Amino acid sequence: MIEMQNVIKDYQTGKITFRALKGISMTIEQGDYVGIVGPSGSGKSTLMNLIGCLDLPSSGNYFLDGREISKFSSNELADIRNTKIGFVFQSFNLLPYATAFENIEVPLIFAKKNAKARKERILDLLVQVGLSDKADNKPTEMSGGEMQRVAIARALANDPDIILADEPTGNLDSKSGGAIVEIFDKLSKAGKTIIIITHDAGVAKHARRIVHLKDGYVDGNGNGAAPNSHEH
Repeated sequence: MIEMQNVIKDYQTGKITFRALKGISMTIEQGDYVGIVGPSGSGKSTLMNLIGCLDLPSSGNYFLDGREISKFSSNELADIRNTKIGFVFQSFNLLPYATAFENIEVPLIFAKKNAKARKERILDLLVQVGLSDKADNKPTEMSGGEMQRVAIARALANDPDIILADEPTGNLDSKSGGAIVEIFDKLSKAGKTIIIITHDAGVAKHARRIVHLKDGYVDGNGNGAAPNSHEH
C-alpha cells in the first residue's frame, strides 16, 4: 500500500539546507499496524507529513497503492487526504466553536455526502467511539480523551483505508491514552492500516511492527538497515 524508496526531505532556510530525512526506504502493507518511534528531531513528523501527502519528498519515490505520489495533481492529493487517509493529531485540531457532530461532519461535507447520509454516519461513529451522548457538546465541554475520540471519529468519517496518528496520546493522562489505543487496536482488527507516530513505548508496543527513526534514518532492522555512518 505504501512504499518509500530512498526518500530524502530537505528544508531550506535562507542559504542553509537542513536534511530532515536522509534516505528512508520502507514498505507498509494493507492492514499493517505500524509504530514509528524515535527521539525528538529524528524526522518522525516530517515522515508523517510525507506519508499523509501533506508534503512531497525532495528526492526519492513514494508510491501509494502503486502510484507515484508526484504524479498526483493537487486536487487528487486533497482527495486522498480527505478519503484515503484519516488523520489524528496530538492537539486534536477540532473546531473550537463547533459541536462534536459538526466537527465529524466536516470531511463528509467535503466529500459531498448528503445531509441524511452525513447524519447516519456521524451518529454511527459517535457510538463506535463511545460518545453517543456527546453529539451536541463543544470541545470546551469535553475532556481531552473525549476530544481525541471525536478526532478519531472525524478521521474515520469517510472510511479511509489508512489511519495516521501523530502522538495521539501525547496530551492525555495514561487512562485516557489507554482507551484511545484500545480504539486503534479495534480498528486494526477490523482491517484498517494503522500508523502511529509516538515516543511512548507503551503505545508503540501495541503495534505489530515498530520502525525506529534516528537522525533522519531508519535505524536497526525496523524496516531497512541503519547506515554505516550517521550524519548530523
